[in-house]
Amino acid sequence: MQLAIDTSTDIASLALVKDDQLIAELTWRCGQNHTIQLLPNLEYLLRQAKLDLRSVNGIIVARGPGSFNGLRVGLSTAKGLAFSLGIPVVAVNTLEAEAYQHAETGLPICPIFNAGRGEIATAVYQARAGGWQQLVPEHITTLEVLCSQITSTTVFCGEFSMSLAPQLTQRLGQQAIVSPPATQLRRAGFLAELGLKRFKAGDYDEATNLQPRYLRGPAITRPKATLK
Repeated sequence: MQLAIDTSTDIASLALVKDDQLIAELTWRCGQNHTIQLLPNLEYLLRQAKLDLRSVNGIIVARGPGSFNGLRVGLSTAKGLAFSLGIPVVAVNTLEAEAYQHAETGLPICPIFNAGRGEIATAVYQARAGGWQQLVPEHITTLEVLCSQITSTTVFCGEFSMSLAPQLTQRLGQQAIVSPPATQLRRAGFLAELGLKRFKAGDYDEATNLQPRYLRGPAITRPKATLK
């Protein structure tokens, strides 16, 4: 059985998968309370599924981009469980997990996260005959620049300000298919499905070296000058 953990943003999600089947899943808005909510919710999920943590033989974790606090909590929990249980861990890009929920559309999928400072974090993925592919690597940009680069009908999804949705349709018209608000709840079941592909190939991450994927460094405020 594999455990998937996603605490990349204000939305957190856990999933338990066995023999390629989703056994249980829990998704909730935790705000900045990842530290105090993650483990109690994991215990609740295991209890509801009547499963024991010792049955887990692999961890799949979202590595970002996302919030600094959320990613630290998720990665540290995944690494701690991997070490204590002696099991492998696989890290998956959060933007990719977001996009994968819409893979069956067959269209280019552009996940968007707010990155602050009037910018967004994004990438482009698509399911093609050759399989699931990343067309554009994750990067920081602006909505204006992103729209200027869209050349075909594209699905836009993710956690972004609702003010961006009308801007997308205004700039791109029918080329923009904006996913409804309900689909903004990123589900760990899709994260698990992506991670399982690597598990089956034996493509694990080294837990000791596993770090969050940040596209921007933390904002640092200079200390105020003190009077002497």
